[in-house]
Amino acid sequence: MAALAVHDKKAPDECFERFLPYIKQQAGDERNFVKKAVNWALRQIGKRNRRLNKLAIQAAREIRALNTKAARWIAADALRELTSDKVQARLKP
Repeated sequence: MAALAVHDKKAPDECFERFLPYIKQQAGDERNFVKKAVNWALRQIGKRNRRLNKLAIQAAREIRALNTKAARWIAADALRELTSDKVQARLKP
């Protein structure tokens, strides 16, 4: 998911929207590589454009509500990057 978000510049937004439920579903997995992969995918999707950024931020807030250690870490890290001034400035229309 993350590699597709980074490398396939022509992929439509709908492709990435379909990934978000899977990301939310796996966000409670405590295995280190799983939570890192979920976090990476969410952040890369959210950095593609303004629309996906808003959807990824919403997904991160929903993940935070799962209230597991892994979900809180994923959400906090993703929200920190996706709401940062640097990312927001790059996505300005």
